[in-house]
Amino acid sequence: MKLVTFGALRRKGIIGMNYRNIELIGRYNPRKLYPMVDNKLMTKELATASGVPVTELYATIERQSQLRDLHTILATYDSFVVKPDYGSGGKGIVVITHREGDTFIKASGDALSLSDLRKHFSNVLSGLYSLGGRYDTAIIEKVVAFDPMFANYSFEGVPDIRIIVYRGYPVMAMMRCPTKESDGKANLHQGAVGVGLNLKDGSALSAVIHDRPVTHHPDTHHDFAHLRVPQWEAVLSMASSCYEMTGLGYLGADIVFDKNDGALLLELNARPGLAIQIANGMGLRGRLETVDRQKQTRDAHERVLYSMNYLE
Repeated sequence: MKLVTFGALRRKGIIGMNYRNIELIGRYNPRKLYPMVDNKLMTKELATASGVPVTELYATIERQSQLRDLHTILATYDSFVVKPDYGSGGKGIVVITHREGDTFIKASGDALSLSDLRKHFSNVLSGLYSLGGRYDTAIIEKVVAFDPMFANYSFEGVPDIRIIVYRGYPVMAMMRCPTKESDGKANLHQGAVGVGLNLKDGSALSAVIHDRPVTHHPDTHHDFAHLRVPQWEAVLSMASSCYEMTGLGYLGADIVFDKNDGALLLELNARPGLAIQIANGMGLRGRLETVDRQKQTRDAHERVLYSMNYLE
């Protein structure tokens, strides 16, 4: 695994925010399509209709008045995840791994009372964590069962795989590995590690935390050089198929591995960030230009095979 400097990254075709906003999002993501990915419930419905596996939905809470019955709504769930329907960047997500009587235990080990949870749900509904501060719906869904094959690369959380899909072609990928600093979450800005992945086989290329190169996980101390994602072609196909599912020409697909259910689509993003370039030690520009030169019409699987063979 080779580490690179920021100066070297700039010479490798790094694209900036203006290019992303104008040439990618502005050109290929019509605003009328945004609700399909900004609304997590709608994404679940679309994915299910398209045969793409997703995390199981337990319940939704749409009104403050429903919080009077929160104890009853949660009664049958020993573990669950709370998400804002229109949330972004991991804000407002609470993972309850188990409960001890009326006390709910988070992934970090912190305890919440029913009153604490009711306040959190109320904040979600009022739009505290939502895009644009809009009134929101709280989603309650099944906790992803941690797959032990990634135990060496995560601290009290589930790693996810971010894949950038451009005009239906997977063009770059990374694994986001939770740390103690990120509170078990996979968001890079909260302190998770980003590990660039080789599109050919899902093996690790390089890793960063807060944009600084690292070779080992800061908490488990395992070397990222040994990381390799299994079922790689199937994972890329799942991401590639989201192009037909949404019509978005530039999107980020987040995929997790459940030890019982395998690869699951966690969510989609119509405005994926650019830190994935830092994690990979190379820019997106060359790969985007390669895709733009393709004139042949390909289905999702054929696009994946092309990416694996020509976008290393």
